[in-house]
Amino acid sequence: MSVIQRIRDKAAWLIFGAIALAMIGFIVTDAFQGGGRGLFSGPSTTYGKVNGKKIDYAKYSERVKMIEDQYGPQQNDYIRQRTYETVWNQMVDEIVLGKVYDKLGLFVTDKEINDILFGKNPPEQLKQQFTDPTTGQYNAAAANQAIREFKKRNPQQYQNFITSLIQNRQREKYLSMLSNTSYVPKWMVEKLGTDNSLVANISYVQVPYATIPDSTVKVTDDEIKEFLKEHAEEYKQDKSRSIAYVAFSAAPSAADSAAVREKLKNLSTEFASTSDIKSLLLRSSSELPYYEGFISKGRIQVPNKDSILAVPVGGVYGPYLDQGNYVLAKIVDAKRMPDTVKVRHILVATQQRDPQTGQAFRIREDSTAKRIADSIQNAIRNGAKFDSLLVRSDDPGSKEKGGVYDSVPSGQMVASFNDYIFSNPPGTKGVIQTDFGYHYIEILSQKGSDPAYKVAYLALPIIASQVTDNTASGLASQFAAESRNAKQFDDNLNKQHLQKLIIPDVHPGDHIVGELGSSRELVRWIYQADVGDVVDQAIAIGDKYVVATLTEINDEGVMSAQKAKPMVESMVRNRKKAKQLVEKIGNPASLEAVASANKAQVLRADSISFTAAFIPNVGQEMRLIGASFNKQSLNKVAGPIEGNSGVYVLKPESVYAKPNPNASPENIRMMLEQRLRQSSAQSVEALRKAATIQDYREKF
Repeated sequence: MSVIQRIRDKAAWLIFGAIALAMIGFIVTDAFQGGGRGLFSGPSTTYGKVNGKKIDYAKYSERVKMIEDQYGPQQNDYIRQRTYETVWNQMVDEIVLGKVYDKLGLFVTDKEINDILFGKNPPEQLKQQFTDPTTGQYNAAAANQAIREFKKRNPQQYQNFITSLIQNRQREKYLSMLSNTSYVPKWMVEKLGTDNSLVANISYVQVPYATIPDSTVKVTDDEIKEFLKEHAEEYKQDKSRSIAYVAFSAAPSAADSAAVREKLKNLSTEFASTSDIKSLLLRSSSELPYYEGFISKGRIQVPNKDSILAVPVGGVYGPYLDQGNYVLAKIVDAKRMPDTVKVRHILVATQQRDPQTGQAFRIREDSTAKRIADSIQNAIRNGAKFDSLLVRSDDPGSKEKGGVYDSVPSGQMVASFNDYIFSNPPGTKGVIQTDFGYHYIEILSQKGSDPAYKVAYLALPIIASQVTDNTASGLASQFAAESRNAKQFDDNLNKQHLQKLIIPDVHPGDHIVGELGSSRELVRWIYQADVGDVVDQAIAIGDKYVVATLTEINDEGVMSAQKAKPMVESMVRNRKKAKQLVEKIGNPASLEAVASANKAQVLRADSISFTAAFIPNVGQEMRLIGASFNKQSLNKVAGPIEGNSGVYVLKPESVYAKPNPNASPENIRMMLEQRLRQSSAQSVEALRKAATIQDYREKF
C-alpha cells in the first residue's frame, strides 16, 4: 500500500514541474542537442521523411523521453504507445504546417509570448499554479519569477518550452484564419430552412434481401475487387502486417509461489522481534516501503484488514496475498487520534526535485534552514503575523492558500509531519524536520476520533524461478527450431495440442502487439520477415516466450479482396440480390400487385422528416427518404429502389411544410457557420494526406 504525501505533491518543485508539464499539451519542438540517448538503434538515423525532409530518430526519442519523464512511474504500455504515436504525428505536422506558416507569414513576436505567459489567458498549468484561490486573480509576477528561475536552471528546456508556445500560437492563428473565412450565403440558408421543414407521408412495399437464400448467390473475388474499386476511399488501409503465434508461459508456478511463502515465513520471527524495521525491509528487498506514521483505521485499505488490526502491538499477521505479493503485516503501535486536521505551515526547504528526472537537489544546508525556521517561530512568538512571514515559505501549494491544508486525513503527509499534527492538540505550534526541510507548523483544528495504527509491511513478490523460466524458454526454443515454416508451425501446434493465436494489423510504429503487450523486438522482426517465416528464436514478452509466424502483408492503399471479404461480401451479395429483385418487380402497376407477387404487405410511414436519418420500423434507408420527397412522384408508384435491407416500391401521398419555430434563418446560419469553423481543424489532416510521408519506424 503506497502513501501519497501531500507535501511531496505540493513542494516547491511544482514551480518548475507545472511549467515543464505545460510542454506536454503543446507541440514539442525539435530544439534538442546531441543524442547518444535515443530510444532506438539502427544503421540509419532517419526515422521517416515528410515531403523529403528527414525526421531524425535521436530527436524523436529525445522528445519521447521528455514526455515519459513527466509521467514518471505512472506510465504504462498504453501511455507509452500513445506518447510514441503523438510525438510522431507532431513531428509530421511541424514539417507539413511549417511550410504553410512560412507561405502565410505567420510568426509570433516577443510581445505575444509575453502576453501568452503573463496576460489574461496564460497556459492552463500556469493559471492553476499561480491563481489566488480566494480572489481568482492570476499572479503574473509570481509566474514571471518562477519562469526566470526555470530559465536560469534549465536554459535548454526553457527554450523548448518557448518554442512550443510559438508553434501552438501559430497553429491557433492558422486555424483562426480558416474558421474566419466561413461564409454561408442567404440562398443556402433559405433552401435549408425550406428543406428542413418538409414532411412526407408514404405507402410502400419492402421486399427483403432475405427472401433470396444466400446459398443461391455466389460472390467472386472479381466482384469484390470491383466493389472495392468503386468504394476505394472507404476501404483504404495503412501499412500493416499480421501474425499467428503460440505462447509458452513463464509465469510463476505453484512451486514458485510456495517457495516465496516459505521464505517469508522464515522471516516472520525476525520481523516480529526487530527494532530496525527499515533495515530489515531493505535487506529483504520488500516491495512496500515502511511508512512510520500513524494511519487511522478507516484509511487503511489492505486485504485481511480486520485480521491484521486484531493482532496485538508487536504481533505479526501473515503471510497473505496482496496483488502478486506475499505479505507479513506487523502492528508497530496503536492509539486513538483525530480523523482529520486543519493545519497551516511555512516550509523552509532544504531540497527541491528536478521536474525532468525527479531527482532531489539541495538548495540550502540543514543548519541554514533550521536557523530560518527558528527565526520564523521566534518572530511569531514576539507578535509577528503568520501571513506576513508566509512569503518565506517554499511550498507554493499551500502558500497561495494562506499556508493552510484543510481536512488533512492521516497518512497523507510525510510521517514526521503526519504524527506531529495528529499527536498534538489544536493550538500547538512548533518546528519539525522532514525530508523536504524544516516546517513551522500551527495546528488550527481537529475533527473526529478513530483508532490509528502504525503498521509495517514486509512484501515479497511472487516471481518465476530460474527453473520455471528455463523450462518455458526451452520449450519455446525447441518449438521454434522445429517450425521453420508456416506448415511446420501448424503441424507442431496440432501435435502438441497448443493454441494458435492471431494478431492482425500490426503497424510499423506500434509498440504494443495485440494482447501480448509491448515488444519492439517483435514488431521489428515482423517487418523484416516474409509471409510464412517463423522467428529464429523465441521472443520474451512479459511472462511469456512467443514463437510467431508472419501470415499477412498489407500494403498501404485499398484493401485486398481477401482482407475486405468479411466486410463487403454481404454487401456485394445484396447488390446481386437487388438486381434480381428489381428485374422480378419490373415496372409495377400498383403497390398491391408488388405485395401480392412477393408475399409482402403494403405499409405506411407518416411524418417522415426530410432531415431524418432513418424511418421508424424500416431503418436507415436514405434512398427511400429521398424518393419520398420527389413531388413528381406524388400519388404515383415509384421504384423499385435498392436499399440497405431490401428493395422498395413506394407511393408518396403527400409532401408539406411543417413550421419549426426553432429553425429561424439566423439559427440555421449560425449552425452552418459553426460546422464550417469546426471543419477547419480537418485541414491539418487534409494537408497530412496530401504530403508524401515515408514511414521507416519499423526499422527501429
